[in-house]
Amino acid sequence: MSHSSHRKRSAAPTKLTAQEQLRAAREILRLEAKAIWELSNRLEKSFCQTVSLLYQCQGSVIVTGMGKAGIIGQKIAATLASLGTRAHFLHPAEAFHGDLGRIHASDVVLMLTQSGETGEVVQLLPSLKEFEVPLVAITASKASTVGRAATIVIELGQLEEACSLGLAPSTSTTAMLAVGDALALVLSELRDFRAEDFARFHPGGALGRKLSRVDDVMRPLDQCRTARDGQTVRQVIVACSRPGRRTGAIMLTDADGRLTGLFTDSDLARLFERRDEAALDRSIAEVMVASPTTVKSGTRVGDAVTLLATRKFSELPVVDRNGRPVGLVDVTDVLGLNAEEVKDAAPVKETPSNPSVRLFPTEGAA
Repeated sequence: MSHSSHRKRSAAPTKLTAQEQLRAAREILRLEAKAIWELSNRLEKSFCQTVSLLYQCQGSVIVTGMGKAGIIGQKIAATLASLGTRAHFLHPAEAFHGDLGRIHASDVVLMLTQSGETGEVVQLLPSLKEFEVPLVAITASKASTVGRAATIVIELGQLEEACSLGLAPSTSTTAMLAVGDALALVLSELRDFRAEDFARFHPGGALGRKLSRVDDVMRPLDQCRTARDGQTVRQVIVACSRPGRRTGAIMLTDADGRLTGLFTDSDLARLFERRDEAALDRSIAEVMVASPTTVKSGTRVGDAVTLLATRKFSELPVVDRNGRPVGLVDVTDVLGLNAEEVKDAAPVKETPSNPSVRLFPTEGAA
C-alpha cells in the first residue's frame, strides 16, 4: 500500500488484513527513515556551531518544546545529561508561571518546533532576548518566527508526516530526536566521555552495576575465609569457621600474603565422596585449586560476571597488584545483575543430607 493510497482510505471503519497492516507499517518506517537519511545529508555548519556552543556552555542546556516536540525535548535533555552535558527541560507554558527563573545567562536554550510558529514557544522569545541567552532552534525553516529569532538554526526542512492524515507529528519528531541524539553523542566524544563516566551517572539498576567496579560488589577480605596454604585441611576448616552468611570458598595464601590457591565446599565434598578422610590431615596445598583465576581490583563488574558465566565459576578472588587477596566475588551476589550472562553460571545445588552444603562446579571440579 503506497502512502498516497493509505491517505485516501475512507474515514469509515475498515478492517486491514495482517498483510496490509505490515505493508502500512513498513511504509511508515521507510518514510521516517528516508527523512532522517535526507536530513543527514543536509546537515551543515549550523550543526557544528551548535556543538561548539553547547560544548562551551558554562551553565546548562535548557531544552524546550510544546506538545509532541516537548516530549522529544525531554528525551533529548535526558540523553544530554546522561552523557556529560548538564541539561534540563523547560515546559514553555510553565515558564510564564515562574519557571523562567530556571534560566541563567550562562545557559543555552535549545528550542524544538517544526513549524517555528507554535504560540507557547514563540511567546518565550522576548524573555530569552531580554535574558541575552543564546537560542538554538531545531525547526523546519530559518524564515519562521523562531528561526529568525534564533542564534543558530538547524533546519529540518519541510517534512511529510507519516500519519495517514498528514497531521500527527511523526516524521518531524523522529527527525528532532535523531538530531538531538547526534548532538548528545558528538558532544560526548568531544568530552572524551568514557564508560567510567557513564557508570557514575548510571549507578542504579543492572547497567550501572555492570559498569561499576568489582570493589563495589565484592565481599571484602574481612568477610571472607582465608588461611595459610601450609596448614592441613582440618586446621583450615576449623580456623575458618565463622557464623552467618559465608562464601563457598577459602582463599589460601603464602607467607607473603599472596594468593596461592582456592579450596571450595565442592572440594571438601569430593574428599568425603571418595572416602578420603586421611586427606583432612594432609596439607591443604595438595587438594586446593592452585593458582586460581582471579581479577584485579578495579576490574569492571560486567567483565567479572562474564568470567563467572563463561567459566562456570562460583567464586572469583579479587587481588591487588601484588597478588594479595582483597575480596571475593560470589556468584550469588551478582545473579541479578545480568540474567542472560549469569543464568547458567554455577547454580546452587544442595545435598539432601545437608542443605547448607553448596556443591558448585568449580575450577577444581573433575
